[in-house]
Amino acid sequence: MTKRRILVTGAASGIGAATARRLAANARLALIDRNAEGQSALASALPNAADHLTFGFDVSDEHAWAKAARRIGDAWGGLDGVVANAGIAAAAPIADLSFAEWRRVMSVNLDGVFLTLHHGFGLIADRGAMVVVGSVAGLKAEPGVAAYAASKAAALQLAKVAAKEGAPRGVRVNAIAPGGVETPIWRGIDFFDAVVAEKGEQAAFDSIAAMATPLKHMAKPEEIAAMIAYLLSDEARSITGAVMVIDGGYSV
Repeated sequence: MTKRRILVTGAASGIGAATARRLAANARLALIDRNAEGQSALASALPNAADHLTFGFDVSDEHAWAKAARRIGDAWGGLDGVVANAGIAAAAPIADLSFAEWRRVMSVNLDGVFLTLHHGFGLIADRGAMVVVGSVAGLKAEPGVAAYAASKAAALQLAKVAAKEGAPRGVRVNAIAPGGVETPIWRGIDFFDAVVAEKGEQAAFDSIAAMATPLKHMAKPEEIAAMIAYLLSDEARSITGAVMVIDGGYSV
């Protein structure tokens, strides 16, 4: 059976790396991350390492995208799946948030998703599938995360528009809205770093989960990767324009 061709952004760590590991045995992967060294290490450790393509650039770089799209097209002829996962975090009240920081977050979390979908539509085969990794922060308001929340809310709506635009070709586009996930995105947040320094990283994750989720559980990246794999699969062929919330009950 011919292996599917799937692009994953933000592939060097966290949800992206877990998704790559989940898919690698049965797919050829185009992996994109600005952490070129980390991504290359991941790719070399994946099953069928020679089948995969790697690209080291920021997803907000339009010119790098054009080159990557040409390389993917030349190598494989197109794609069967796209995962727009790359993202960054930021925390500051609106009154204290600089415009430069606002733009930094928007460039990756929103411009990057747009460019992923834009080039993804140019490469994807009929009846392909795309998944946008948003966040429950795009659905439920909390203080101090204006740039991150706004970028994720916009990404979720962008996925819905893409679902309608892709439907005539049978291309499905869905989004997921994770709550807390045990990934490196938490590093640099004062509360998290303080608990890590005192009790270790797992204790920090457990503390956040206990405070914020009815299930008192923070998802592992592999749990999110499982949902992404499902949405890319033919088992989800009737699902498009959906936002799958995976947050331990935080948004209830």
